[in-house]
Amino acid sequence: MDDKIKQLKDIIDESENIVFFGGAGVSTASGIPDFRSADGVYNQKLNRNLNPEELVSHSYFQHYPEDFFDFYKEKLVYPDAEPNNCHLGLAKLEEEGKLKAIVTQNIDGLHQKAGSKNVYELHGSTERNYCTNCGKTFDADYVLNADGVPICDVCGGVVRPDVVLYEEALDPNVINSAVNAIQNADTLIVGGTSLVVYPAAGLIDFFRGKNLVLINKGETIADNKADLVINDDIAKVIGEATGIE
Repeated sequence: MDDKIKQLKDIIDESENIVFFGGAGVSTASGIPDFRSADGVYNQKLNRNLNPEELVSHSYFQHYPEDFFDFYKEKLVYPDAEPNNCHLGLAKLEEEGKLKAIVTQNIDGLHQKAGSKNVYELHGSTERNYCTNCGKTFDADYVLNADGVPICDVCGGVVRPDVVLYEEALDPNVINSAVNAIQNADTLIVGGTSLVVYPAAGLIDFFRGKNLVLINKGETIADNKADLVINDDIAKVIGEATGIE
């Protein structure tokens, strides 16, 4: 076993209240592209004269719902994606009572699919959708199978994903719960994020525990604050450290 992964395993073994904070790198290992890398959504030719931030903004959803859902279904929903060894390893740690919470910037629902229960989704989830008129909830299949803009089968209102669009604020209840979990953790493992997206990335500043671990393929702005830095694939590292083959 790699020395740094052994260090991580030792930290996990000694910890009683672990929180994991994850970014897009956790999902890319399951075949879901991120937004900012060279192969990410931001750098794809979209055949539109708009950038992805505009295409998934609140304004665009309101004014051009058909185009919004065309882009959303094509680029942001991955119904066939499966949890990778990071998701599975974290679910195992939760089952063992060591991991108390997951804070994620991802919207794919893969942590829950792997079996994790206590997940704070900062940007919402494509798995949840609701009518903007009457509030009825719908699953992802309802939106994906809709012809064009999904319409509520009760009142005829537009059904939208329960995700935080650009120009919208994060849910304060989710933020407060995430902050509370991080403040009470003895170990914070940050993985698959370069920590450039705020306000979410600022949450690690609330950590006051013993071990700050950063796992990312590239450097992050918080590397100098960490007790352990591992520059490697998050699925590989968490899988090995938790015994997931």
